[in-house]
Amino acid sequence: MKTAHLVGPMNFTIEEVEIPSVPEDGLILNVKACGVCGSDLRRWKEGDLRGANYVIPGHEVAGEIIAVGKKIQDKYSIGERLAIAPDIHCGECFYCKRGYFNLCNNLKLVGISPEYPGGFSEQMVLPAEVLTNGIVHKIPAGMDYKSASLAEPCSSVIASHLRFGTNASHTILIMGGGPIGCIHIAIAKAHGARVLLSEPLAIRREKAKIFMPDLIIDPEKEDVKEVVMKATNGLGVDMVVCANPIAATHTLAVEVVKKRGTVVLFGGLPKSSPMTTIDANLVHYGEITITGSFSYSPTIHQLALDMILRGLIPAEKLITHVFSLDQIEQAFRTAASGEALKVIVEMNKEN
Repeated sequence: MKTAHLVGPMNFTIEEVEIPSVPEDGLILNVKACGVCGSDLRRWKEGDLRGANYVIPGHEVAGEIIAVGKKIQDKYSIGERLAIAPDIHCGECFYCKRGYFNLCNNLKLVGISPEYPGGFSEQMVLPAEVLTNGIVHKIPAGMDYKSASLAEPCSSVIASHLRFGTNASHTILIMGGGPIGCIHIAIAKAHGARVLLSEPLAIRREKAKIFMPDLIIDPEKEDVKEVVMKATNGLGVDMVVCANPIAATHTLAVEVVKKRGTVVLFGGLPKSSPMTTIDANLVHYGEITITGSFSYSPTIHQLALDMILRGLIPAEKLITHVFSLDQIEQAFRTAASGEALKVIVEMNKEN
């Protein structure tokens, strides 16, 4: 079978490897589609900072079961379609025992942890650990594989808005109009919120229009604070979502959120430069909440599939480019260029 190995910064190799054997307590998935994630792009650009090269990445996976181990044949069947997310929690630590599986002290990730090869491969093994403590759900009837692969990136966004109680009374500023930013627009609008978007790239502002934000700001030409204050009668927004890896947006977010508002640091900063600067007095006197938002519980992944199926998340608008496994370098270059929203690698696609 063909696999794509990340062997160094911005360097994939396509290799033929032996077809895996099915574990007694696991299964083999014939991968149909796998999305390119922002975290995939960071590792592609930088190489794996842990030195664990020769990894098969890919964790936004959808595929069909082609082999089932004899110990789990009462649970899974050949031909069933599954959507896979990366998290594998331990189930035993302080956070797992309280239901905060995404905060597991021993969290491992499919397509990121070397012992769990990911979805940029024609086939992948799902061992018992993934099936028991990972995130695996059946794809609803009528949903295509590319749409099903979107459940993973949508899940973290859904979890964020559920946690912070987004509702129709809120005005939300989303900073960053990439694929995650556009998913934030869709989810916030599904909750009835008024949505403002700040995005410096013209091509991304144009693509974001189809998700119907109420106002789009060009931070290169407009004063974001001035525009936001005018749009909110001088109060500021209820919530700012920093859906990008840019520390300067954290500084601005504190300046445009209303008193007792919330700033969500949704996009991680580069590990080589993780520090940020904020006006602590604005936080103190305005009783502003600044919080991170990372991953989600397994139940949210199931909810994401349902929301995609019901059209609350417009998969057809999010997916802008599809490549074959042989074109994975082109897929990553396109995803990194800013011209795409969601890039999907389809294993059986003709070049």
